[in-house]
Amino acid sequence: MPVSRTILNPNVLRAGDAVALVSPAGPVAEARVQAAVRELTSWGLRPRVYPHALDAEHFLAGSDANRVADINDALADPEIRAVLCNRGGYGVQRILELLDYDAVRRDPKLVVGFSDITALHAALWNRTGLVTVHGPVAAQLERGGEFASTLRHALMSTEPMVVQADPAEPTFSVRTSGAVEGTLLGGNLSMLSTCVGTPFMPDLEGAILLIEDVGELAYRVDRLLTHLRNCGILQRVGGIAIGQFSEPGHGNNPVTPPDVLIERLADLGVPLLGGLPIGHGDRNLAVALGSRATLDADTGTLTVAPAAR
Repeated sequence: MPVSRTILNPNVLRAGDAVALVSPAGPVAEARVQAAVRELTSWGLRPRVYPHALDAEHFLAGSDANRVADINDALADPEIRAVLCNRGGYGVQRILELLDYDAVRRDPKLVVGFSDITALHAALWNRTGLVTVHGPVAAQLERGGEFASTLRHALMSTEPMVVQADPAEPTFSVRTSGAVEGTLLGGNLSMLSTCVGTPFMPDLEGAILLIEDVGELAYRVDRLLTHLRNCGILQRVGGIAIGQFSEPGHGNNPVTPPDVLIERLADLGVPLLGGLPIGHGDRNLAVALGSRATLDADTGTLTVAPAAR
């Protein structure tokens, strides 16, 4: 059984609340950040673009010191009620040991993002028990529609999120029967794999593991899953929620990521549910990591309690 721990649920956002826009990973275009500002303002929120949010240094949104300064300042500011990551990319793992976890414990805030932000979710859960939001980054708000509505629901509602498997998703066929309840943890598969062996890897004992990835060839997905199996991690989960997996073409090799997923996961003997519109696709529904969830492979649903209270 999972070890009992303190769980921190942030307060739900209300009109007038201030929210931070930070870039803890890769650089982002100013136009996309300004589009996010307009969208968040239309919800009645007060977005603040932090000083280094538009920095760029090689493949990073500025130096480690400046990126972590922005996020730590946001975490410590009592007026800020949510921290929205502008984009993923790469770079969060470089600053995890520098985060102000004491500030999180003193004043839990909603923290949002996906992809590379998976490492931030994992670290905040491990160090503080903070429930966070795996969902669209701020730069995706320029797309409006469901990207905006799902994030607004996650931040400004205390209603659960029900995600229905979508037959249009390539991983829809990855499924076994059964249902399970547990804590939803995980995110981007590549990032989880690189967290193994660090103090930021979540304990997945009995958890519902969420996985998704983008641009990974089938053999790379196999390698990532095999690594987690060889570490004994996948054998401990209660169920697996499978989001979007895409690859940049597989040439003459007929094996696809969904083929690998079913081959490497079905024998674990836990419920699997693929086809969830979560991740790097045309839909990216927001779900709370660290919240209680029910995965029902027979009805094709993942129901997740809200992050906010």
